[in-house]
Amino acid sequence: MANRDVLTPDYARNMRILGHCDQGGRGDGVQVMVSGGYAYVGHLFSNGWSVIDVRDPRKPTFVKHYPQPGATWSQHLQTHGDLLLVVNMKDMLRDDGVETGDYYKGSIGDKIDTSGGDQSYSAGMRVYDIKDRANPVEIGFMPLEGLGLHRIWYTGGQWAYVSALPPGFTDDIFIIVDMSDPTNPKPVSKLWIPGMNAEAGEVPDWDPKHRYALHHAIIKGDLACGAWRDGGLTTMDVSDRHNPKMLSHVNFSPPFAGGTHNALALPDRNLLVVVEEAVFDDLEDGVKRNWVFDITDPANPISISTLPIPDDFDYATKGGQFGPHNIHENRPESFQSSDIIFVTYQNAGLRVYDIRDPFRPKEIAALVPPAPETLMDHRPDRPKIVDTTDVFVDENGLIYITDFNAGLYILEMDEGLLD
Repeated sequence: MANRDVLTPDYARNMRILGHCDQGGRGDGVQVMVSGGYAYVGHLFSNGWSVIDVRDPRKPTFVKHYPQPGATWSQHLQTHGDLLLVVNMKDMLRDDGVETGDYYKGSIGDKIDTSGGDQSYSAGMRVYDIKDRANPVEIGFMPLEGLGLHRIWYTGGQWAYVSALPPGFTDDIFIIVDMSDPTNPKPVSKLWIPGMNAEAGEVPDWDPKHRYALHHAIIKGDLACGAWRDGGLTTMDVSDRHNPKMLSHVNFSPPFAGGTHNALALPDRNLLVVVEEAVFDDLEDGVKRNWVFDITDPANPISISTLPIPDDFDYATKGGQFGPHNIHENRPESFQSSDIIFVTYQNAGLRVYDIRDPFRPKEIAALVPPAPETLMDHRPDRPKIVDTTDVFVDENGLIYITDFNAGLYILEMDEGLLD
């Protein structure tokens, strides 16, 4: 499962690989959560999600795979306490009617039928009991008409927050879910950018080649910060979960490249880190950036800097996708810092930034895993290039990263860098 090649990075600075797992032969990984010594990884190409024993970070061991019904994506998931929440969504890469590039160009609601007639996939959210971390048991399912859920934010308690495409909308919107009874979650409210509710007669005022869709929102207290792909950034007041309100909508695409993916508030410093996602090879979709905003007034976010772009190699011509994808989201039950930021950078691996001076962020560590030996990605003409996808940092500072093809890596940074 691990060998010298797998454990030797292509590039490393102030960081090293401790262990690797091929995830039971399903090397494709997207979101990763770690709880009680076990990692839970959602898959993109091989259906379902998997459990991995990471109690020994040098010998992570595949435990079990949980397939999902039909052509269903479950690439995103959340853990808190003894609960695991998993998305169910139409697998857009197995739909003969939607080309890969079309998924990111324009509204998905214009390309597929979301009326509920397609029975080839499951749409909604599954809830698992993980008291026995190695053996999750499904205890609930929330069906949701339409395309299904894309991503979830859940940190315990009564409320979960999801992005989903219900019938009548042009693309994914913000939905709040009541988790009072985990066996029977219920959506209670919705919020969207004006122009997305086609059923109500709203008409988009943006270029149809752009995709206005909520990737997801991160919630800190009563403030939700949403990343809307080409639709930019919103801040939202969720103090009344049954009636969320838009505080601001800021979009910097154009002139910049768009693809807003994560929006992580750091409330103790009145800062917000916004990550964009690169989705095409060789910078076809432009240079994607990581932004730092001042949110002293959440209704008026102000951009104050960007994080440095990796320059230790010519990643723009390396092949594959060069640009950010995900950020460690400072969840409860994980490492939390308002000074140190972890960002996956696809063909440039993982990047770690110090933002103590938010006007002059600097990179302090990096690691680029080796190229995968085989591809799980079934799309034609894909290069064998590393694609570091998601990152989770546990309470002890161990770093877990996934790849579209190369499995799960566990990393550690040099002593003192996380202080």
